[in-house]
Amino acid sequence: MNGLRRISRREFLQRTGQAGGGLVFALSVGAGCSRTPDTDAAPVSAAATDAFMPNVYVNIRTDGIVEIVCHRSEMGQGIRTCLPQVIADELDADWDRIELKQALGDEKYGDQNTDGSTSIRRHFDLLRGAGATAREMLIAAAAAEWGVPASECATREHAVHHEASGRSAGYGDLVALTDGVAAPESPTFKDPANYRYIGKSLDTIDGFAMSVGAANYGIDTTLPGMLHASIERCPTHGGAVAAFDATAAKAVPGVVDVIRLPDPEAGKAPGFLPLGGIAVLATNTWSAMQGRAALEIEWAPGPNGAYDSEKYREELAASSQKEGRIVLDRGDVAGALASAARTHSADYYAPHLAQAPMEPPAALAQVGDDGCDVWSCTQNPQATRDTVAGLLGIDKTRVRAHVTLLGGGFGRKSKPDFAAEAAWLSRESGQPVKVTWTREDDLRHGYFHSVSAQHLEAGLDGAGKVTGWHHRTAFPSIGSTFDVNAAGPSGGELGLGFTDIPYAIPNLRMEACDAKPHVRIGWLRSVCNIYHAFAISSFADELAHLAKTDPPAFLKQLLGEPRRVDPADDGAEYGNYGQGLDTHPIDTGRIAQVLDTVAGMAGWGRRMPPGSGLGIAVHRSFLSTVGVVAEVAADTDGRMRVVEMWMAIDAGLVVNPDRVKAQLEGAGIFGMSLALHGEMSATDGAIVQGNFDTYPVVRMSEAPRAIHTHILPVDAPPGGVGEPGVPPVAPAIANAWFAATGSRLREMPFRKAGIT
Repeated sequence: MNGLRRISRREFLQRTGQAGGGLVFALSVGAGCSRTPDTDAAPVSAAATDAFMPNVYVNIRTDGIVEIVCHRSEMGQGIRTCLPQVIADELDADWDRIELKQALGDEKYGDQNTDGSTSIRRHFDLLRGAGATAREMLIAAAAAEWGVPASECATREHAVHHEASGRSAGYGDLVALTDGVAAPESPTFKDPANYRYIGKSLDTIDGFAMSVGAANYGIDTTLPGMLHASIERCPTHGGAVAAFDATAAKAVPGVVDVIRLPDPEAGKAPGFLPLGGIAVLATNTWSAMQGRAALEIEWAPGPNGAYDSEKYREELAASSQKEGRIVLDRGDVAGALASAARTHSADYYAPHLAQAPMEPPAALAQVGDDGCDVWSCTQNPQATRDTVAGLLGIDKTRVRAHVTLLGGGFGRKSKPDFAAEAAWLSRESGQPVKVTWTREDDLRHGYFHSVSAQHLEAGLDGAGKVTGWHHRTAFPSIGSTFDVNAAGPSGGELGLGFTDIPYAIPNLRMEACDAKPHVRIGWLRSVCNIYHAFAISSFADELAHLAKTDPPAFLKQLLGEPRRVDPADDGAEYGNYGQGLDTHPIDTGRIAQVLDTVAGMAGWGRRMPPGSGLGIAVHRSFLSTVGVVAEVAADTDGRMRVVEMWMAIDAGLVVNPDRVKAQLEGAGIFGMSLALHGEMSATDGAIVQGNFDTYPVVRMSEAPRAIHTHILPVDAPPGGVGEPGVPPVAPAIANAWFAATGSRLREMPFRKAGIT
């Protein structure tokens, strides 16, 4: 290349000072322009003779370094810091002598799907056990060597100590003595009073690398000789290629090949399989994209070619007005409404939404005689492994799913269709292939958050107390992505903010109404809680004003006396996010405490300036409760301005408070983006939005001047953190807008009302 070399977009921005707002990071002239896969990312073998590996999460080397395996995916939430905090604390390891290893996709680690706010709440005791097991085995090894009872030994500061004799041994020195030491059946956990790391705000392990552009994301990964692929997919879900001409595409300099992917199988649920289309393979991304733009394709639009989201909205609204499937029933709702001193009804609507992570999906795959290696920004490496194996027709043990950092995920990257595309194209081309989705690809061909229409009715007695509540929800199911016969909401989806309603209303009926899907439906951060919390918390505020009762007091009245709620008592199918109600109860006392806390934080009841108002909402999801108060002002031109926001969370035990606060702040902005701007619409089966100009997110100029957060100190098992902050944001803003202007917002996004 005559002394020249290609440089990546990231390096170009770094060198020209654009990546950091003018801050230039010095790079050596010989620095690599991209990152190759880390071949040392997998943990060492348990059979290594120079290390002690008591379980799949911990490996202690003779130099004293403790390797901790992270089996979850890092997408900015700090999980590659929080999980090691748990293990290192139980192990009494020094934080500075920890090395983190990212796990491949493998069932031996248990659940690896970084979704549903499960990383801490489902694995806290598992990871404590991993650290405690290693600690007790090291103690046993030292005690046997010294000929003393293990009960007389203790660990601290990366060593085992026998206080009576003054002897001590570092962890590295004990590795050679662990052979033959049996693992304890039930290791003893530390007293929480002795925690060194759990409950502390430690800096993130990846923070510095992320700050200086050294972190390796899916979009950064490279292999020698790889090809870059850009794929043109059918605009409509379920459509296929009718005919195409690749002559002009092949004439683009750098284009190596044009390959047709398999069309979606008619009548089969999409799952995580590729969408089909035409792939252009080139020596660089630009050529691949230019070749793609030159393709001439005739599409067969398929069964969803006539999908129009505005017409579909009318269908959903009509469905929500009709009798649905009763999924929870308490008392006599019809009688309560008929005898009420006053009744009130309202209808709410939320459109399709997109996850829109800052890094669009990207994957690199290499298929060879020994199977397939795939590197991707995946939230679910096991699903990646299974999907790729099924598509290639090989055993999953021959697929190695490597996990890079994720530039955001929000649920999109737990669906590995993009990794499957790379693997299929690698096999067909005989070379490593990197598939990079554009922003437009991600928004127009993703797995969309379901659209929803809801109808609510309530009856109040003469004292303003709610005596009856009737609620219908209509939305196409996520289950349709995996089962073509799934039309309406499933029990699991209804347990996301609907059948787990905590209100002490004597007469309560919840109904689900079927709806046909026309796009791929997938989960997005907090899933069905978004539209269920919007409707329920907004409607509760409407009733409070009708009852002439202050909203926080009215919400406490709805919650009733402190008690534990079991939706099954009223006939509901309820899974409680996969965990028992005994350890993670729906506790109305705890919900009320969050409500009181956030109201106090915001100074609820203070005099507000003209054209300003406070709105409040509280919602339990993913085993945590979050309360939000929003302060909203109507500017002189009638536009909405979110002035300030307060957020309180009861998440039980918290591992890293700083990460929880960051998640709440992020949820505040994420929830604002959905409430104010979020909408994916379709015309003639094709998604209209394509980038952030048509699918806006909150800009800095729109952000509140502050988002105040508070973590309630609660002695309870850990709840979820990543998702629970989102649902109460939209109703808090909508309720604040009513307080400021007297106008109700019952449709998301609020910009449809012309106020943002």
